[in-house]
Amino acid sequence: MQYTNPVLSGFYPDPSICRAGEDYYLVTSSFEYFPGVPVFHSRDLVHWRQIGHCLLTEKQLSLANAWSSGGIYAPTIRCHDGWFYMTTTNVGGIGNFYVRSRQPEGPWSDPIPVMQKGIDPSLLFDEDGRVYFQSSCSGDPGDGIYQCEIDISNGSMLTESRLLWKGTGGAHPEAPHLYKINDLYYLMIAEGGTEYGHMVTIARSSDPYGPYERCPHNPILSHRSLKSSLQAMGHADLVQAHDGSWWAVCLGIRPVSYPMRHHLGRETFLAPVTWTPNGWPVIGKEGRIEPVMEAPKLLPVRWPDKPVRDDFDEGRLRYDWTFLRNPKENSWSLQDYPGHLALKGNQATLDDASSPAFVGRRLCHFSCSAAAAVDFQPVHDGEEAGLTVYMNEKYHYDLVIKERSGSRMVLFRRTVGLMRTETWHDCGTGTVVLRIEARPEVFTFFIQQDELGPVEVGRGETHLLSTEVAGGFTGIFLAMYASASRTTGQSTPALFDWFDYEPAE
Repeated sequence: MQYTNPVLSGFYPDPSICRAGEDYYLVTSSFEYFPGVPVFHSRDLVHWRQIGHCLLTEKQLSLANAWSSGGIYAPTIRCHDGWFYMTTTNVGGIGNFYVRSRQPEGPWSDPIPVMQKGIDPSLLFDEDGRVYFQSSCSGDPGDGIYQCEIDISNGSMLTESRLLWKGTGGAHPEAPHLYKINDLYYLMIAEGGTEYGHMVTIARSSDPYGPYERCPHNPILSHRSLKSSLQAMGHADLVQAHDGSWWAVCLGIRPVSYPMRHHLGRETFLAPVTWTPNGWPVIGKEGRIEPVMEAPKLLPVRWPDKPVRDDFDEGRLRYDWTFLRNPKENSWSLQDYPGHLALKGNQATLDDASSPAFVGRRLCHFSCSAAAAVDFQPVHDGEEAGLTVYMNEKYHYDLVIKERSGSRMVLFRRTVGLMRTETWHDCGTGTVVLRIEARPEVFTFFIQQDELGPVEVGRGETHLLSTEVAGGFTGIFLAMYASASRTTGQSTPALFDWFDYEPAE
């Protein structure tokens, strides 16, 4: 049997994995989006379903100071002695910390800070009871991977931080994971930056503090300078399956065109791991990952497909809905207007690095359609509500209902850096269906009312919202959105009756 990469499509970067019996759990970075750190479950390493988030409250995750592509960086998940541990960094917040839970779906504890500096923290629970904490940071000996021992009950450092390894000379040695395999300590890291020069390297030692011996065939994973539809492969984590086989998850991208540009974000890939006779791992086929590979010889467990439509009648938001930073109080509700998602805007807009009324989901397919039925009658100057294709506050395409000269109209707006274009379209009373058709190189926007067919109102190129143009570490979100009057702060609720997301691939 075969499987197709990526195993998690869309903005799911920096994957980390652990096994508990015959169950596998995976987490990824979430940056400025809330709730933080999505948690996924699988029985076969190929098919994954989201079962929750690690960071569900503002006490666990404050994003008040999170800039675009700030917030939560590179989590690690580990299972030990009946507990699950997730450690990560809130840059601009409390720094490195971990949370723990008896169940991977939660609830997870309040954050337990660790005073070691840096980003991309990881944990190793040794057989002698010691707990080693690694992160990527700077110190007097230089940039590299540092380690200390911690008291896992309270996060206190039991030793000073010590430099373990600077890597092989690539830029930004980061994403450390330390494993104990056959009485040797293997330190696997990422180098080259999370771009087209990304790679995975590894070293080993008989002592957790080294000295570390480099693998003679580093990098053990890289697509740099490779003609492939998959690029920027790196930031990997290892897991041994319950049948004894070894596997790696890592991030990568799928550029759409030349020059190479990607807009879905960094995604999660899976590859087999083999071991050389002298005890070094090889990821994929000689350090390469293919779009189609041989599946693990585990009993396949495919979860039910997600329904195309969300009618907002479940009493809670589904796991794939997220907010932009911590949502402001009373900015959304599923109870005020039963069967509808009600958004009440505030003075933050999509042009601000703030918390507008925003409920979005990741764009996970190059070709798909998204649509929402919205009932919104603006009565205050400047307020608006509708859909957005959002990369960050400087790069987004919006299809919104807004008042203009006393009439309700639909505005199609493209914001690309300092350039902005706007076109207005007539809009009658009542519910409006706003639709977005995504294809690999273009988004097309439509409006529809009553029995009339959809009317095209604009287009926007995908590459203008790509990471290579817009910057940052995230991917595109499709979101329902509302904002209040910038002058008075007054807002009329926007009622979303349903939202459809249908892959065409």
